[in-house]
Amino acid sequence: MTEHVIEMKKITKKFGDFVANDQIDLQLRKGEIHALLGENGAGKSTLMNMLAGLLEPTSGEIVINGTPVNIDSPSKSNSLGIGMVHQHFMLVEAFTVAENIMLGNEMVKNGSLDLKSATKEIEALSAKYGLAVDPNAKIEDISVGAQQRVEILKTLYRGADILIFDEPTAVLTPSEIQELMEIMKNLVKEGKSIILITHKLDEIRAVADRVTVIRRGKSIETVDVAGASAEDLAEMMVGRSVSFKTQKKPSEPKEVVLSIQNLVVNENRGVPAVKNLSLDVRAGEIVGIAGIDGNGQTELIQAITGLRKVQSGTITIKGQDVTKSSSRQITELKVGHVPEDRHRDGLVLPMTLAENIALQTYYKEPLSKNGVLDYKAINDYAKKLMVEFDVRGANELVPAKGFSGGNQQKAIIAREVDRNPDLLIVSQPTRGLDVGAIEYIHKRLIEERDKGKAVLVVSFELDEILNLSDRIAVIHDGVIQGIVSPETTNKQELGILMAGGSIEKEDSHV
Repeated sequence: MTEHVIEMKKITKKFGDFVANDQIDLQLRKGEIHALLGENGAGKSTLMNMLAGLLEPTSGEIVINGTPVNIDSPSKSNSLGIGMVHQHFMLVEAFTVAENIMLGNEMVKNGSLDLKSATKEIEALSAKYGLAVDPNAKIEDISVGAQQRVEILKTLYRGADILIFDEPTAVLTPSEIQELMEIMKNLVKEGKSIILITHKLDEIRAVADRVTVIRRGKSIETVDVAGASAEDLAEMMVGRSVSFKTQKKPSEPKEVVLSIQNLVVNENRGVPAVKNLSLDVRAGEIVGIAGIDGNGQTELIQAITGLRKVQSGTITIKGQDVTKSSSRQITELKVGHVPEDRHRDGLVLPMTLAENIALQTYYKEPLSKNGVLDYKAINDYAKKLMVEFDVRGANELVPAKGFSGGNQQKAIIAREVDRNPDLLIVSQPTRGLDVGAIEYIHKRLIEERDKGKAVLVVSFELDEILNLSDRIAVIHDGVIQGIVSPETTNKQELGILMAGGSIEKEDSHV
C-alpha cells in the first residue's frame, strides 16, 4: 500500500452553528499531486487552513507520516514539513525577495542578518526547482507570477515536503499558469507531495494524479484523474450537470451607448498606457476586450469609470461627454462597474456584506431617509440579493472578508446588476470562480444584453471572451489591434493579435 504523508479523518469544523467542514476524509500519497476540487465556499480553504495551523478542527484526526498530530499554530505546521502558498500572497511589498523569504526564519551571523548566505541558499533552491526570481528585487517591482514563485520558495526555504497551493492560478496569465504547472511537476519529481486547491478542471486534468471532490462541506468522492472527464468532475462538484457553453441568441445591437474616441490615458509613472484608442459599445451587445495583462486594459476601464484622468480624447456615455466627470457622476448615468480587483476596488472588506451591497445606493431612498441610513432596509435588501444571486455564507451581517472569493464576486455583480444599468462594465468577471458560478454569471451578463443593455467585458480568459462576446476587440500595447467576431475567429488568431501581430481577414466594424 502506498504510504500516506497526510491523512485527514472525519474532520469537522464549525463556526457557531455554521458547519464549514462536515466529516471530511482526505489522504495524500507521497510524491503525488492531489487536487481538492469544490465550488466557492465548499470548505476547501477551511480544510487546508487546519493543515496550515491557522484553524483547529472541531473534531476529527490529522495523521502526518503515520503519527497523529495536533497542529495548533503555523510554526507547528512548518515543523511538520507543511508549507502553504495562499491565494492572496503574504508578502511585504517594500522588502526584497530575499528579505521576504527569510522573514521569520532569519539567518544570523555575528549578531547581524546574514543576507549573503540566505541569498545563496535561495539561488540554489530556485535553480533546483526552476523558480526564476531575482533575490535582490523588491516585491513591489516584480510581476504577480514572480511573487508567487517567491511564496513557493518561502515554503521550500523552511524545509516543506508537503506543499498546499490555494487557487494558485487565479491571478496568473496563461503563460505563467503553464510555468506553474511545470514547477509543480518538478517539485513532485524531487520528492515533494502537493495538495492543489482549485476549481479549474483543465488544470486538474493537466497536473493532478487524484482528486477529492468537496460539495457544501462534505467530501463526495476521491477518484483518479485519468479516468474522469471534465463533465464528470463538474457534476460531482456542483451536484448537477453543468453547461460549459452559454446558450445565447444572436445579438441585436441598437444605439451607441459608450463611445471612446482617440483616448490617451497614462499609467502611474506618467507614460501613456492607452494610445489613441477608439471603440464603440452599443445597446444590446457584449463587447469583449481580449489581451495579455498589462496592455492598457486597467487604465482604459479606470478612465471610463472616472477613476483615472484622461490626457486627451473623449469618452461619451449616452451622448453625454463624461471625459472629465467624477465616478459618482458617471455612476448616476446608470453605469455599473465590476472592478478587476474585488478586494482593492470592489469591496470594503471589514464592512458587512449588507453594507457593501448598499455602497452604490446608500444615499438614496429606501436605504436612507433625510441623510440617515436605514439599516433594516439595507439588511433586507442584501438578504433579497443573496438569495437571487446565490451568494452563499452565514448571513448578510458577516464582514465581506468572511466570504469566499466567488461569493464576494457574486455580491459585487448583484450590487451592480440590480441597479439596472444601461452600461455594464465588467473586468475579470469570473476570476477565481468555479464552473457553477461561472455558468451563472455568464447567464446573467447575457440576460443584461438581451434586456438591451450595453455590456463591456475585459477578461484574460480566452474561453470566456469567445463564449460571451458578440464582438471581440483585441488590445495590444494600448491600441485596439483588431476587432473580430467570435464565430469566425479562434484562440490562435486572437493570440497573434494579442502579441501585436495582424491577420488578413479583419472584421473591423467598430
